[in-house]
Amino acid sequence: MKGKKQIQSNSERIILFTRYPEAGKVKTRLIPALGPEGACHLHQEMTEKAAAQLRDLSVLRPVDIEVCFEGGTMILMEEWLGADLSYSHQGPGDLGLRMSRAFQKAFADGWSSVVLIGSDCPARTPEILDQAFQALKDNDLILGPALDGGYHLIGLKKRQPLFKDIPWGSSEVLDRTKEKAQALGLKIYLLDPLRDIDHPEDLAYWEGLKTVNSQPCPNLSLIIPTLNEAATLPLTLARIPKKQSIEVLVVDGGSHDETPTLAASLGARVLRSPRGRAKQMNAGAGQAKGRMLLFLHADTFLPSEFLEHISQILSRPITAGGAFQLKLEPPLPGLKAIERLANWRARVFQLPYGDQAIFLRTEHFKALGGFKEIPIMEDVDLIRRLRRQGRIEIAPVPAVTSSRRWKQNGVWRTTLKNQIALAAFWVGISPDRLSRWYHRRKKNGY
Repeated sequence: MKGKKQIQSNSERIILFTRYPEAGKVKTRLIPALGPEGACHLHQEMTEKAAAQLRDLSVLRPVDIEVCFEGGTMILMEEWLGADLSYSHQGPGDLGLRMSRAFQKAFADGWSSVVLIGSDCPARTPEILDQAFQALKDNDLILGPALDGGYHLIGLKKRQPLFKDIPWGSSEVLDRTKEKAQALGLKIYLLDPLRDIDHPEDLAYWEGLKTVNSQPCPNLSLIIPTLNEAATLPLTLARIPKKQSIEVLVVDGGSHDETPTLAASLGARVLRSPRGRAKQMNAGAGQAKGRMLLFLHADTFLPSEFLEHISQILSRPITAGGAFQLKLEPPLPGLKAIERLANWRARVFQLPYGDQAIFLRTEHFKALGGFKEIPIMEDVDLIRRLRRQGRIEIAPVPAVTSSRRWKQNGVWRTTLKNQIALAAFWVGISPDRLSRWYHRRKKNGY
């Protein structure tokens, strides 16, 4: 598992039990109907859907997410489901022993309410998970019954001896668990029953869910890293049209304001990630579905026809990526000169900055290994590596960036500081050392 998190009172954890997708080792009861590869693909789809449910839940309530897995490695799991989640191994033993161990560890780490789910229940929603945590406040045990006699969810407030001598995989699991809980005097709350996808006869239900929920893959995934941007983000999102061809992912780095809630209310998919613009953008790209990626700062407004410009530029085989011209608003004395200098640099040296909204093909981003997770100049480093793949083109229209930094720190002082930082980076000064100098007075936000 990753480093231990700071735990607060009344804190909540949700655990997803799953297995790394390997043909022949997952969904074995479905292999006669789907074959090893088909069963593996179904398991992969359902686990990804479950992970998305948990990310959506984290918008409704500040819940910690852990993926407890079998098979594979930490690195493989992060590459599959994303680096914004925490991971741990289930360890040896039958299902009951592994679940008991997961609860024991969560309570030992200080979490006061713990819910564990499987990956086999695609009809479960974030609202149902939220209901489970709400019910756990007044009850000792929460169970989400499955129609096959098992359960897809279990929630506890402290460790209980509920997992021994249960015939796992049978239709008696739910009843035997309830009997044990009643013998212990536990107060039980049952959610509405849902259907697991475990047997060939369940496949028609799964296909029906996919048909109802199916959406075409977006052409463009727009990724916005945020930290305390409640004042600016709504204006940025309002400029982005709600189209099936555009996916908007807001990756929050631990805001103390209403940034995640506002983003979700405005239709963005909200992810959480360790703080750091590069880390957050990598986390967003790891979950993106579009064939093109656009990295946008929370205080930058895109031009109205941005998708058409991006599609046109990236359709050229010699082009590896691009960005928009820079425009700073509200206007301040001296900013026009800064804009001209920045646009000249971007055009002549093919070196746009992140506040010009960098875009590229998803395949190129993956081939480069994403952003280097350095504390400063991650945009310059990415462009420097991307130029080896092809041209960096600048769209003929501007993205409008807030001039708040120039207003706060002075136009020429901010510009000089930026140029010194860029020169220091090019001559090899450590990004960590450079960041300490550049951000020495900065406490919140980007």
